[in-house]
Amino acid sequence: MQEVIQFLNENPVQYLATVGRDGKAKCRPFMFAGEKDGKLWFCTNNTKEVYQDMLMNPNVELSVASPAYAWIRLNGKVVFEDNRAVKEMCLENPIVKGQYQTPDNPIFVVFYLANAHAVIADFSGNPPQATTL
Repeated sequence: MQEVIQFLNENPVQYLATVGRDGKAKCRPFMFAGEKDGKLWFCTNNTKEVYQDMLMNPNVELSVASPAYAWIRLNGKVVFEDNRAVKEMCLENPIVKGQYQTPDNPIFVVFYLANAHAVIADFSGNPPQATTL
């Protein structure tokens, strides 16, 4: 899990793929919020289309490449949870703090990926490293 967390932290703008409510693929920039209680956490706004898409189909995949041409693919099932401690962790990021100000903001939601599976790969010819989280 530590390699996955390190990769996400070192490459802060990831891309989250969902299935839109129109049945078409959607891909959006996202940021990893952090790990807490063995779970990988993210946050969003419950007025956004991505929130509605994830409610309708919670299966998502996140990907990002590093400047060294390595990449990660991380997939799992979105689980929304009203978790104040996680919201406070998210608010340590100035971008998130600027958007939501407080963990009590009614549009501020957090989620983790259940049954998460990560693959880290590169162009070295070495086999990809797969991890179930």
